[in-house]
Amino acid sequence: MTPAPRRPLRIGNASGFYGDRFDAVREMLTGGELDVLTGDYLAELTMLILGRDRLKDPTRGYAKTFLRQLEDGLGLAQECGVKIVANAGGLNPAGLADAVRELADRVGVPVSVAHVEGDDLLARGGWGEGVLTANAYLGGGGIAACLGAGADVVVTGRVTDAALVTGPAAHWFGWGTESAGDLDALAGAVVAGHVLECGTQATGGNYAFFGGLDVRRPGFPVAEIHSDGSSVITKHEGTGGVVDLGTVTAQLLYETSGARYAGPDVTARLDSVRLVRDGLDRVRISGVRGEAPPPTLKAGLTRIAGWRNEVVFVLTGLDIEAKAALVRGQVEDALAAAKRRPAQVRWELSRTDHADAPTEECASALLRLVVRDSDPEAVGRAVSGTAIELALGSYPGFHVTAPPGKGTPYGVFEAAAVDAAGVEHVAVLPDGARVRVPAAALTRVLEPVHAPSLPSPPAPGPTRRAPLGLVAGARSGDKGGDANVGVWVRSEEAWRWLAHELTVERFGELLPETEKLTVTRHVLPNLWALNFVVEGLLGEGVAAQARFDPQAKGAGEWLRSRHVEIPEGLL
Repeated sequence: MTPAPRRPLRIGNASGFYGDRFDAVREMLTGGELDVLTGDYLAELTMLILGRDRLKDPTRGYAKTFLRQLEDGLGLAQECGVKIVANAGGLNPAGLADAVRELADRVGVPVSVAHVEGDDLLARGGWGEGVLTANAYLGGGGIAACLGAGADVVVTGRVTDAALVTGPAAHWFGWGTESAGDLDALAGAVVAGHVLECGTQATGGNYAFFGGLDVRRPGFPVAEIHSDGSSVITKHEGTGGVVDLGTVTAQLLYETSGARYAGPDVTARLDSVRLVRDGLDRVRISGVRGEAPPPTLKAGLTRIAGWRNEVVFVLTGLDIEAKAALVRGQVEDALAAAKRRPAQVRWELSRTDHADAPTEECASALLRLVVRDSDPEAVGRAVSGTAIELALGSYPGFHVTAPPGKGTPYGVFEAAAVDAAGVEHVAVLPDGARVRVPAAALTRVLEPVHAPSLPSPPAPGPTRRAPLGLVAGARSGDKGGDANVGVWVRSEEAWRWLAHELTVERFGELLPETEKLTVTRHVLPNLWALNFVVEGLLGEGVAAQARFDPQAKGAGEWLRSRHVEIPEGLL
C-alpha cells in the first residue's frame, strides 16, 4: 500500500541580510502557522565583515544579531513547534551553535542544536595574497541530516541561499538526487528558496510597481512546498505588502543569469518556471525542471585589496562646471607634487543642482573624488590634507559633505570553482556525532541553453516616446563584479514588443555605462522577462565601492526611467 503523501511544508523567512528587520523573527513566529523558519544573514560583503571580526577575535565570525533575536525567539519557536534554520554561523558555525546552547540554558528553553561545517576552505591555502575568507557554497544535505537527527535549531556557515529551503524540504519529503522526479522536486524547492531568500523583496519591498500598494511595512514571505516540489508563495494574513505575479517574478530575476540556475543540490531550469495566481496574496510556482548539479562548487573569496579615501565637494549655484574644474585642477596639482600619487584617482560630478532653487541643497551639485592604493599613506594625508588646505583658497562657497579622514581598507570578492568531491560537507548532530555529507553522485557540466523562439512582433502602429518603466518592471543586483538587470512585463502583448525592442544593443544605448562591457541577454518566455548580465560593471565587487551604486541596486530603475518609443496601445 502506497503511503499517503505528506502534507505541504510551510517555510517562512525572517531575514534577507545581516541587519534586516530585527523584530521579524518574533513577527513570523507569532503571525501564523509555520513548520520551519529560516534566516539568510550572509552576503558577499558580509563575509568580508565577518572576516575582519574574526581577525580581531577568533571566537567571533558569526552574525551576533541572530543571538539577540533568539532571546525570546527560542521560547516562541518551541511553543509553536517550529524548527529554526539559519546561515548566521558565517565563519564560525560551531561557535554560534555553542552560543545558542548557552543562550538556551540561560533562558530556560531546552532545545537541540546542530550545525553544518566544511565550507571554510581558507586553511587549504593557495588562494593568493591577502585572502581573508574562502568558503564553498554548500547545499542542503547537511541541514537535512541535522533535522533528521532531531535538531530544533540548525546553524550553518556558507551554504547557498536556497539550501535553507532545500535542506528542510528534502528532510520533510525524503527526496534524494537519484531520480528525475526528485531532481525536479529539489529544483522546485530551489526556486521557492530563491524567492524567499531576500525576505520582503518577495512581498512588495523594492518593487517597481509599488504605487498604490501598502508597502510601508511588508510582511515576510512564506512558501507552502508540496511533495512534487511545487509551491505557493504567500505571507502571514494581516501583514503588509503584497504577493502577486509581479513581486514573485521580480525576485526570481534578482541576481540570476541564464536559464540554468546551478547549485550543489541540483541545477534548476528557470526557463521552465510557471507562475499562476492562487488567490489573494498567493502565487503558485510549478513546472520546474531539475538537472544534475555541476561537479564543482562555487567558492567565494574575499581579501583586503588596499586602502581608499573619499572627498565629496559641494558646488552651489552658478558656474558649476567651472567650479568643478578649478578644484579638480588644484587637487590634481597637489597629488602630482606628493611623494606618491594614488594608484587610482576617480572623479565624478553629479549634477543634482536646480536653477533658481528654493533651498541651498537643491541648488548644489556634488563632485566626488575617490582614491585607491595599496599604501595607506598614499590615500591618507596627501588627499585629506589637500582638501582641508583648499578651504579658503578655491571656488566660492567651498565646503565638503564630511571632514576627510585617513582612509580605510577596502576589500574585493572573487569567485572560484572547486571540486565538489573534495569539500568535506559535515553535519555536526545534536549529540556531537559528525556525519559526512557526500557530494552528488551524478553531476552534469553546464551547457549553453538554446535560445528560445521569440514571439511574433506586434503589428506596426502609432508609438509615443515615454519612460520604459510605464510598461516594464525591473530588478537589478550584483554578483561579484558583475551586475544583472531583470526586466519583465505584465501582458503578452507587451512581451511581444519588449522581446524585440530591448536587444543588447538597445540596452547599451539606454545605459551608456554598459556599452563597452560584455552584456548577455537571456530570454525567459514563461515569465515574459529578459535578464541582462553585465560583466565588470561593478569592478571588483561591492566591497571595493568602485561605483556610485556599488551593488547595482538602482540600475533597473535607471533603465526604467529611460525614454523609448512605446506602442500607444500599451500605454
